[in-house]
Amino acid sequence: MASNRLVIPLSRRVAIVAALAAFAAASGAQPRGAGKARLGILSASTPDPITMRAQIEPLRRGLRELGHVEGRNLSIDMRWAEGKFDRLPALLDELLRLDIDILMTTSPRPALLAKEKVKTLPVIAVGVDDPVKSGLVADHIRPGGNITGISAAFDGLMQKRLQLLKDVLPTARRFAIVFNPNTVPPEELARGVARWEPAIGVALQVEKVRGPDDFEPAFASIVGAGTNAVSLVADPMIWTERTQLGALCTKHRLPSVWGGAAYLDAGGLLSYQGDWSALFYRAASFVDKILKGTRPGDIPFEQGTKLELAVNLKAAKALGLTIPHSVLVSADQVIE
Repeated sequence: MASNRLVIPLSRRVAIVAALAAFAAASGAQPRGAGKARLGILSASTPDPITMRAQIEPLRRGLRELGHVEGRNLSIDMRWAEGKFDRLPALLDELLRLDIDILMTTSPRPALLAKEKVKTLPVIAVGVDDPVKSGLVADHIRPGGNITGISAAFDGLMQKRLQLLKDVLPTARRFAIVFNPNTVPPEELARGVARWEPAIGVALQVEKVRGPDDFEPAFASIVGAGTNAVSLVADPMIWTERTQLGALCTKHRLPSVWGGAAYLDAGGLLSYQGDWSALFYRAASFVDKILKGTRPGDIPFEQGTKLELAVNLKAAKALGLTIPHSVLVSADQVIE
């Protein structure tokens, strides 16, 4: 009996397989076989115990729960810029030479660098600001391209921090915002200041710090202007140098609000920020989806949902301040 089976010549089959592989590589959707997957992490921060505990350990836990275990079917390669943004391009090149399957970035600068340099490899951006406004992706629901991730940005976060300072210092008339212009666009901050000043009822002084050499001049300007308190915008450089910045706040008796409870170990008074541990735990599900063949551009860009308020009563006592009951009862963490 004659067979109706279609016979495709070997040369044609090889061409078809090659074409399908090329398409999968271009789309970022590459289902994995039984081999070990390789995740690369590019961070602008520092691999100190606090960062590892707050970011990498939650990620590892999430991955294990989804069946991705280091040493068995997964390897993780990490590169840290330690607050020095000029190191990021070389560190990214190192990771790409390792033939990683997925790149994960933490904070805005590494994500934007990946947007510029990485065109087909799947990228998961964790802890960025608004991904559409920054140009990282085209749309929150369908990002398109090879990038997806989780945003740590919350509308009104800075205004809430400033309001917390005002609640603690109701007679204050002037606050300073200390930020790194390499992370936060100055024009974007200026637009915010125009809204926050009338809403909070204080004058806002903005001080740029690109590194430790800028700290003393910035605080000299703050003290010279008679400023009552300081808000420090979270950033890998500011995190790396938090001890020196906290010491300057203490030296000049300036109450301060920060972007993360761990900053308060340096003497900060208040922190109001998204839960980064939750972001990294959630990021494990993005890794899982991509390894199972979902294209990054088809995975909606998410936003963190949990905010945490921390109050440092030791710092309040040192500053001679009484924290209002309304602030204390709202706190997720109180340091005594």
